[in-house]
Amino acid sequence: MKFLRVGERGNEIPAILDDKNNIRNLSNIFKDLTPENLNFENLDKIKNFDINSLPLLDQNQRIGSCVIKPANFFAIGLNYKAHAAETNSNTPKEPIVFNKSPNCIVGPNDDIVIPKFSKSLDHEVEIAIVIGKKAKYVKEEEAQDYIIGYCICNDISEREWQKDRGGQWVKGKSGDTFGPLGPYLVTKDEIRDPSNLNLTLDLNGKRRQTGNTSLMIFNFNFLISHISQFITLMPGDVITTGTPAGVGMGMTPPDYLKDGDEMILKVDNLGEQKLKVVKEK
Repeated sequence: MKFLRVGERGNEIPAILDDKNNIRNLSNIFKDLTPENLNFENLDKIKNFDINSLPLLDQNQRIGSCVIKPANFFAIGLNYKAHAAETNSNTPKEPIVFNKSPNCIVGPNDDIVIPKFSKSLDHEVEIAIVIGKKAKYVKEEEAQDYIIGYCICNDISEREWQKDRGGQWVKGKSGDTFGPLGPYLVTKDEIRDPSNLNLTLDLNGKRRQTGNTSLMIFNFNFLISHISQFITLMPGDVITTGTPAGVGMGMTPPDYLKDGDEMILKVDNLGEQKLKVVKEK
C-alpha cells in the first residue's frame, strides 16, 4: 500500500492510492499519518477494507510529507563508502547516528529554502524507514517486524553549520525545509528486496547522485537493531539511512545549491520528489 497526505500545508488529510493510482480519502478511518496511527493494527484494518469504496480526491492538489510529527527523526551519516571517501572521512566502524528536527519535515515537492546566512546548502538523496511498533533491543534478524514502511528523504544539509559550527551535526541538518519526505509511505510488503533499491538525484537536469542500497555499509535491519540497543524506537519514528556519492560538498570545487536550482529524486518503488531551491525572503 502507498499512503500519502494531501492538501494545503497545515491542512493535509491522509490518503491512499488505489490499484489504479487514484487518491482515496482515509480521513474517515483515522485523522492523519501521525505516530498515534502508524501501527500494524491500523495497517491490518485497512488491508481488510475495500479501498475503492473510499471517496476520491483531487489528483492535482499538493502532496504533503507522507508522515508528520514523529517523536524522533534520526539520520545515519557516511553510510555509503563512496560518500565517505568523497568527504575525506574514514569508513565508520559503527553507524553514525544524529538527529534532524521533526520541524524540518516538508512535502516532496515543496520549496527548499536557503536560510538567510547559509552559504553551503547541499542535497542528499536517501531512503527513510518508518517504525510501526515499539522497538527495544531488537535482533537484526527480526528487524523487519518493526518496519511499517519506507519513503524518500532528501537530507538537506548546511555544510558550514554541520562541520564548522560546534561539533554536533544537528544544526546543519534541521533548517525549516531540510527534511522533505515522500511522496508516499510505501508499506514493506511492496518492497521485494530492500537490499537492491536504486537511488538517484538530478540537479537542473544533470545526474548528481546514483546509488543502490546494496552498497550501504550498514543495512536497514542492522541499523534498527543497532539504534534500538541505545534508544527505544516508537511508532512513527523516522530513520533516514544515508546517501550515496555525488553531493555538492564532494566536488572540486564544492558546488552548493543556489536560488532557482531544481532537484528530482527517484527511488525504486518509492516514487519521486521534485524540489525547487529558493532564497529566504
